[in-house]
Amino acid sequence: MSKLKMQTMDSVQDNIRRIAELFPNCVVEHKNANGELEYAINFEALQQELSSDLVNGQEERYNMQWPDKRKAKLLANAPINATLRPCREESVDFDNTKNLYIEGDNLDILKCLKETYYGKLDVIYIDPPYNTGTDILYSNDYSDSVDEFGEKYEVDAEGYRKYTNSDTNGRYHTNWMNMMYERLLVARNLLKETGFLLVAIDHYELFNLGEICDEIFGYVNRIGVITVVHKPEGRNQAKFIGPSNEFMLIYAKNQSVAKLQKVVLDEELSKAFGCTDEQGAYRLKNFIRLADGKYATRESKPTFWYPIYVSPDLKTITDKQVEGYYEVFPVTTTGVERTWKTTKDTFIERNKNGDFVAQNEDGMIVIYEKLREDQVIRTHWIDKKYHGYHFGTKLLDDLLGVKTFDFPKSLYLMRDIVKLFSPKDALILDFFSGSATTAHATMLVNAEDNSSRRFIMCQIPAACDAKSEAYKAGYKNICEIGKERIRRAGKKVKESAGLLANSLDTGFRVLKLDSTNMQDVYYAPADLKQEDLFAQADNIKPDRNGEDLLFQVMLDLGILLDSKIEKQTIAGKQVFNVANNFLLACFDSEVNDEVITAIAKQQPQYAVLRDSSYLDDSTATNFEQLFRTYSPNTTIKTL
Repeated sequence: MSKLKMQTMDSVQDNIRRIAELFPNCVVEHKNANGELEYAINFEALQQELSSDLVNGQEERYNMQWPDKRKAKLLANAPINATLRPCREESVDFDNTKNLYIEGDNLDILKCLKETYYGKLDVIYIDPPYNTGTDILYSNDYSDSVDEFGEKYEVDAEGYRKYTNSDTNGRYHTNWMNMMYERLLVARNLLKETGFLLVAIDHYELFNLGEICDEIFGYVNRIGVITVVHKPEGRNQAKFIGPSNEFMLIYAKNQSVAKLQKVVLDEELSKAFGCTDEQGAYRLKNFIRLADGKYATRESKPTFWYPIYVSPDLKTITDKQVEGYYEVFPVTTTGVERTWKTTKDTFIERNKNGDFVAQNEDGMIVIYEKLREDQVIRTHWIDKKYHGYHFGTKLLDDLLGVKTFDFPKSLYLMRDIVKLFSPKDALILDFFSGSATTAHATMLVNAEDNSSRRFIMCQIPAACDAKSEAYKAGYKNICEIGKERIRRAGKKVKESAGLLANSLDTGFRVLKLDSTNMQDVYYAPADLKQEDLFAQADNIKPDRNGEDLLFQVMLDLGILLDSKIEKQTIAGKQVFNVANNFLLACFDSEVNDEVITAIAKQQPQYAVLRDSSYLDDSTATNFEQLFRTYSPNTTIKTL
């Protein structure tokens, strides 16, 4: 039997363990600041293992440096005493949903998730605050505790945010880069080897962000940079050039195994030609050569001019004349007979692969060529459905009935991102969720292709400006807007889903970042003075309930936070059954042998009780013996 650590992963020690697996001779023991023995790296020995020559610490090399970068890395690796507390009253279908909405500073949330969700995410999409000098700046100060995060992002008496990143403070780029560096360092660990990171950004920090992502993910894993035209008319407040597009950096965790999904992004063409995802994703373009007629005429290129034969149902295309088939020649324009784009021999070869389709357009047969999107995705996305105002801002305003966000992403941009980068059973994380467009899009795509993608939305509850329409409508912070959007969007998606409605998961569990459930004495019992012993009869904070403790235990044991939770009553005591007997936990007081025996007989993987739970000394003594008798393979933990 052992105690739970009730603390987020120490990334430094985890990294040391990994190095020890490869180079055990480079790991040594030393005493830390508290006088405790722990492992450390002999960096001189490690250098010798990784280089055929000695590496001079002053040697010039290609890298990117900025103030406090090392501090940011230390902060990203440092463990914290924090937890995620469930909030049933703000959730939708808490007991059954597989979706999560988490409130709090996203760096601390990522640390809480790191051990449990290590290597489990298929897609991370983020639209972080752009470094414009007025956006909210997330904390990167060692002195900030989890208890204080709710105060950092309030507005002052004038309605202005207390924390901004003005370009007059001398650390304009540094602050933003450290904020992003810390979070991306932690986030990378959550991705599967086949996973993708997508980051939306504008031109202000595009190059710096690219350098950061290149360092963390590796340049070889940079899949591409997509430009998205979201405001065709351009921003008219710009001084010189009005930006009409934003950028999306795309990185794979491991590009050698990552794959895009085979989907049709152009709905109009897919409907017109009856294409399905199973048939392969492709665009269609006219088979007629698009060059000017004088360069592609029957006279100038006779071998490119020949008939193609198409069956009456348009499903068969051949070079052979068949009775009843349509005879199709290249289009005649302005009296000039143009040509096909390939010779007849090339057409015959490619037609065997099914590269062509035909359509009757107002009585004229048009031959189209398939261009597979799963092979090449263009880097310039110009479709009007990606425009931010009509399909982002206005769509959200109409859904909530009030203006809340100035520049939310287009719902259909996010829908296509979800379709293209996530498999049908994907787990998707957005840790700058804002208005929760990603959650909305995930539910929409699930309804379209009858899939079971899940989302985790993370957002700090930054206060809404007291003068804003959102605040006047009752939304006190951004999280309230995001949660209400998911509620309304989920209802709307279900109403349009027909027979699939009952199988759709449009719920979400709300969890809120908070300080640990444990008293300080839990982490440093040696610091407790003799005169305080009687005041510390319990090591759990008095305002925490059993479900609060359960979720911190789940984090500690690496149990997914969307796991099924059932409540049992045994001899009048509440017992939580998580993930079908994977974990049985009881946090009530005065637990007797009957309760412990009943738990042991269910043979869970883990059993957890509080140190102060036992009815008497006899129960405490019998505890381990009862499990050895009825469930010897159960791992027993206490708080």
